[in-house]
Amino acid sequence: MSAIHIGHWDPRRWLFACLLAAAPCAHPAGCSVSTVGLNFGNYDVFSTLDDDITGTINVNCQDSTSYSISFSSGSGTYSVRTLLSAGNLLSYNLYLDPTRLTIWGDGSATTGTVSGTGITGSYTVYGRIPARQNAVVGIYADIVTVTVAF
Repeated sequence: MSAIHIGHWDPRRWLFACLLAAAPCAHPAGCSVSTVGLNFGNYDVFSTLDDDITGTINVNCQDSTSYSISFSSGSGTYSVRTLLSAGNLLSYNLYLDPTRLTIWGDGSATTGTVSGTGITGSYTVYGRIPARQNAVVGIYADIVTVTVAF
């Protein structure tokens, strides 16, 4: 069974702005993030079909707020993320669109991010493990950090 854990918003930008301010810093309108992680289930090394799944990211803000959502590369790179199991690798990736053409990343190189405005937003994460990888039996996992900047 393979699983991907998606983390939560990183408040470093707000903290950095408060440290630079000469006067006390008022807390900005807050946003929270919840996720439904991706679980690819059992991977069939003999299947000729890609293993495609979806997950969800929900953003809830106190006020109508502009924000952007980015992902870390996890254990691999943005072009080839990797699930790990005791030193063994299984390539996968996360995408912005159901056609799985735009990699969800940090906006660098060939990756994209999602921008939103409002009090709530729900976003689908499209995952894919390419077919016909010679993977060793095991439990594969990766940790991808989700950052919501507002």
